[in-house]
Amino acid sequence: MRTLAIAAIQTTPVAHDLEATWQRFADQVRSTRDLFPHVQLVVVPELLLAAEGALLQPAPEDWMERTAVAIPGPLTDRICALAVETGLWLVPGSIYERAEDGHIYNTALAVSPEGEIAARHRKVFPWQPYEKTSPGGEFTVFDIPGAGRVGLAICYDGSFPETVRQLAWLGAEVVLQPTLTPTRDREMELVCARANAWTNQVYVVNVNAADPAGVGQSTVVDPEGLVRQQAGPGEEILVDVLDLDAVSRVRAYGSTGLNRPWAQLARYGGSVQLPAYGGGGFRRPDWIKDEPHAGLQP
Repeated sequence: MRTLAIAAIQTTPVAHDLEATWQRFADQVRSTRDLFPHVQLVVVPELLLAAEGALLQPAPEDWMERTAVAIPGPLTDRICALAVETGLWLVPGSIYERAEDGHIYNTALAVSPEGEIAARHRKVFPWQPYEKTSPGGEFTVFDIPGAGRVGLAICYDGSFPETVRQLAWLGAEVVLQPTLTPTRDREMELVCARANAWTNQVYVVNVNAADPAGVGQSTVVDPEGLVRQQAGPGEEILVDVLDLDAVSRVRAYGSTGLNRPWAQLARYGGSVQLPAYGGGGFRRPDWIKDEPHAGLQP
């Protein structure tokens, strides 16, 4: 059995205090390691370490500009050191990245227990017109040895079906989605989390900020679109052991033993014209095999 034990910490920053927020984050990671020693990966909300305030709490002028950092740099060095100290994979939400091209991106990182930056995802779909970061241009996956492949998405990325479809096409079996939502459209985000999991047959771990920075309701959805856990509005931790072999089972035999979208795409997708993408057909991913039980035979 391939498993991935995760902890999604629904928490809040210390508004506009970068150092206090870092200490709070580091303490929570250490406490998670001590309380749940089987956990392999910790993920926290979007822009936690940027110490954003509540929606109607005025931020200091040019807060994004002031808090944007280079990757790698002193902040990522601290994250890497914490990963080594705790022996955990860390997905520390996202940070404002000041890139060499002069743009500022909303960027999620995955850091290995060896202290290496294993993946970097720049938010492809910033929540415009409200967010001022530049959009990224590609989707990101990374491998956890002995477990499986993980994809990264950030908040509003999940509202576009292209995001999780592309991550799953790249082989992701779990999608980690740090989120910062303080508004009532959270209900639609939860609908998207279930739809993205079901239509792509992946786990979706969507971790939102707690009150007052966000409205909470973090969730873990399985590859059949069923909600395994959902938090309330306050600070909370969702600990779960994801059975990644369940992804293979569901893709082979269908959601609830019925629906096999990847098998059908593999069989017929190449002949379907997709005008939104220039008219090209679907290309089957390398991980789909021509096995009778996968439903690929006519």
